[in-house]
This record gives sequence, structure tokens and C-alpha cells, in this order.
Amino acid sequence: MIYRKLGNSGLIVSALSLGTMQFGGEGLGNLGQKETDSMVKLALDRGINFIDTADMYARGESEKLVGNAIKGIREEIVVATKVRLPMSDTNFNNAGTTRVNIMREIDASLKRLQTDYVDLYQVHSWDSNTPLEETLRALDDVVKQGKARYIGLSNYLAWQAAEALGVQQREHLNKYITAQLYYSLVGRGVEHEWLSLAEYHNIGILVWSPLAGGFLAGKYDRNKPAPEGSRFAEAGRFVPFDLEYGYGVVDAVKEVAKRHNASAAQVSIAWLLSRPMISSVIIAARSNERLEENIRSADLELTKEDLDLLDKASAQETPYPTWMVFQHDQIEDFRARVLNPERFEGGAPGPVLGGEKW
Repeated sequence: MIYRKLGNSGLIVSALSLGTMQFGGEGLGNLGQKETDSMVKLALDRGINFIDTADMYARGESEKLVGNAIKGIREEIVVATKVRLPMSDTNFNNAGTTRVNIMREIDASLKRLQTDYVDLYQVHSWDSNTPLEETLRALDDVVKQGKARYIGLSNYLAWQAAEALGVQQREHLNKYITAQLYYSLVGRGVEHEWLSLAEYHNIGILVWSPLAGGFLAGKYDRNKPAPEGSRFAEAGRFVPFDLEYGYGVVDAVKEVAKRHNASAAQVSIAWLLSRPMISSVIIAARSNERLEENIRSADLELTKEDLDLLDKASAQETPYPTWMVFQHDQIEDFRARVLNPERFEGGAPGPVLGGEKW
């Protein structure tokens, strides 16, 4: 297993972490306590020390199952959970990132997880109905009360994260150290603004859905669409992309996989592990066999030829103003080649326009 620092902190986590959306009767995997115990044990035995969950996964049941599974070994594990989405169908105040809901839900999560603290407490997404400073001060209090060691965000736009970090710095509040974001070979949107923001502020990225809802496992192609009940059929709608483009990416993934006698899933995850600012890639599975396969991606070393093929096959048009920023700051300003020569190895680091790299 590979280990890395958790964002802008000294905490060390495995580069692969165990996702838990599949745990619970209402979860995507509908797995119970027996399966949860077995999967958590397998992950720990293979070197994973980081488990990511959320209050809303199966409306709290996932946290309960995880809490039972880590009983007696809590101190050996880095535990992350989230707050934001509704935990009630009728109580307006049991949703969002208000002070009321954050203070209620951190206590509820700790009770379900059977622990006194979580290592990372994350805002599940932006809340346009709550003043940002209210959210950030409440999170700061959660840390000061010892109920969370660090805080992170998830599913923010880059400008929203920048604004939050600015408020935290100005008001001397505990800062977000991580950003949990969707990132995959068919979903590279975070590269346009998020990666540079993460680098500038030393924010560690936690990747969710690295296989694009199971699509990048390579089981489907143009003549074999996802069958009903498959993971991609159920979860793929959360990560939209052009299917024809996706099939082209999978073709490249399979080519690389054949070179290494590896699976398409392992190649797709290994590619993410090679990307900058990644603290951990969250993997989830419905069976121990699939989890074991995904964990072995940490041992797969992709060559430059592999990475170039995958990058070219998955390249997406770079939007404005990103391409203009690259042009002025990297292409036209000769200082960049002198100060950061590593960025120019193999050519200029410019954006993709018209399907080709600048």
C-alpha cells in the first residue's frame, strides 16, 4: 500500500480508502453487518487505514455498520464522515450546513460510529441557503470541541472553496484541508480550476467514483450496454459523460491493462494515483473479490507510454478562461520554462483545444 499525507495536515493515510455507500439496507450495495465486517477487515489487512462514510448513507445505517465493524480498533483507523444532506423528510432544520444541523449531526454521527471524534468532518456540498460564515464558525467549533480533528469540503465549485478558505484565513478559523471530488478518466473537469486551487492552498483531493459508477471497470462496450441492476446502471447517472467518448477511453484502458496483465479497474485507479494533489482514492465494492482487485491497483506502476495513451484518449476540451491563463502564464511567459522546467518535460503543459494538446 502507498501512504500519503491527508491534505494540508500531518496525518498519514493510505492512498486508497474504503468507501461505504454500499453498506446498509438503503445503500447501493444493500450490504449488512456481516458483509461490512468482512470488507472492513479485508481492507485493513491489505493496508488501508482510511474509511470514508456520511450521515446520509442509508440514512445513518452505514455509519452504524462501520461503527460496529471498527469497535476495539478505532485508534488504528482514520475515519471521515460528512454532513449536509437531509436526514429527515419533514424537519426543515435537519438538513444543510446551519449551526443547528452541524451541531446535531456531529453528535449523531459520533453516536452511530461509537467514537468520541472523527478524524475528518466534511461538508457534503455547498449550501446556498445558509450564510457561509455560519457554516465555517460551526465547523471551527466542532474542531475546538474535539469532536473532529480536521475539516474538509466536498462537491464545491472552485470559487466557493476559495471564498471559504479566504473567510477561514481572515477570521482565524480552522481551514479545510481536503476536497472530496469526482474525478475519473471520463470525468476530468476538476483539472480545469480545481487542481491549481488545490496546489496553491495545499488541499488534498479525495476522489469519489474513480470508476465512473463502474463504467471504467471495462465490462461494457458499444455492443454490450450496462444491464439492469449493474452498478453503472444504478449509479452512472450521477456521473454523466458522452458514452461514445467513454467507450474510446475504455478501449485505451483495456490496451494498457493487457500490457500489464491487469484489470481495467486497476488501470483506471492507478492513473488517478499518478495525478497531482491526490491524497486518497475512495474505492467501494459489493464483494470482497472486487475490493481485493481494486486494492491491487496500488501495486500497478504505469509507464510514461501508458499515461500518455490514457491522457490522450481521455482528453477533454479545455474551457475559457483556463486556456487563456495557460497561454499567458506558461506558454508566452518564458520565465515558466526557467523556474519550472519539469512542467515542460515532453512538451508544453498547455490545455487541450480542438481535441489536441496546445
